[in-house]
Amino acid sequence: MSKTNISRRDFLKLSSYGLMGMFLPDISLSRLPDIFDTLQGRVIDRILWSYDEPDRKSKRKKLYWHDLILRITNTTISNDESAYNRVWYEVEDGGYVYSGSIQPVSTVLNAPKLISLDGALGEVSVPYTDAHLEPDPNAEVIYRMYYETVHWVTASAVLPDGSIWYALLDDKYEQQYFVRGEHIRLLPDDELAPLSTDIPDKDKRVEVRLDDQLVLAYERERLVYATRTATGGRLRSGTYTTPTGDYITFHKRPTRHMAAGDLASSGFDLPGVPWVTYIKENGISFHGTYWHNDYGRPRSHGCINLTPQAAKWLYRWTTPIVPPEKTLVYGYVGTQVDIKE
Repeated sequence: MSKTNISRRDFLKLSSYGLMGMFLPDISLSRLPDIFDTLQGRVIDRILWSYDEPDRKSKRKKLYWHDLILRITNTTISNDESAYNRVWYEVEDGGYVYSGSIQPVSTVLNAPKLISLDGALGEVSVPYTDAHLEPDPNAEVIYRMYYETVHWVTASAVLPDGSIWYALLDDKYEQQYFVRGEHIRLLPDDELAPLSTDIPDKDKRVEVRLDDQLVLAYERERLVYATRTATGGRLRSGTYTTPTGDYITFHKRPTRHMAAGDLASSGFDLPGVPWVTYIKENGISFHGTYWHNDYGRPRSHGCINLTPQAAKWLYRWTTPIVPPEKTLVYGYVGTQVDIKE
């Protein structure tokens, strides 16, 4: 089988059209020169096979399991033109794995700081970190926090060995968990600054195309951003299709613990969901997604799933503007959103 690799030049070309989100959208341009030297992948599925070719009909090569970290050495497009997602990753064993089952991640350790009383917004910068009930590596583990999830850091604790742990606020259950400080990157204010402030909000518009599974952003009818999405689907527990219609982005928050239903039957319990932009009172929103990387087909509980980087861009580009120190903004103004079949 012939294979078409995506080169660094191809990445730059794709990004120039705002289409990085259709292939590897959570990779920033500043990382492109050495992307395949540092890029890792976390196995999202319970088990995952690599194959000799980017094709599930080819020979199986190696079995991986949930949360195992692999090194991604290249990206490849399969020859199956009927597939909604043709992107496969080449991994360190020389095999190929389906991209929808892999979360692209990095391992970046930070110099932790003592947190002021005002708190700070932080992002997990390693593939995952375990959140403990107490600032103690031997304390009970409550949750596993994944790469690019976002959390409010409310306090810091210095252990006898000199290590600094951060207290993370659980905004749903109103309790704290503790993680190693070096696993959290504190977000500077300028990284949260609004985008395209010179464009009046009335000249901005978001379009969601359900049939194409695309999110498009326009300024004065000029396309400025495009990314793939995964909208509401038909699941074992029911039908959760994303509603069509005209909406506005009236409610935004940088992080939200989302949980509902029975975990054994399409329920979910997801702390630190990043960059949430609501369009309906029942919770329908744009938000970052770390529990799958499978964009191009409906599979959510009604929300408009995006990669964390795409969700962050939309969060910053739309109104209302959320000041860095605010946990949320809620109002009756916002950017227009058109959802159509």
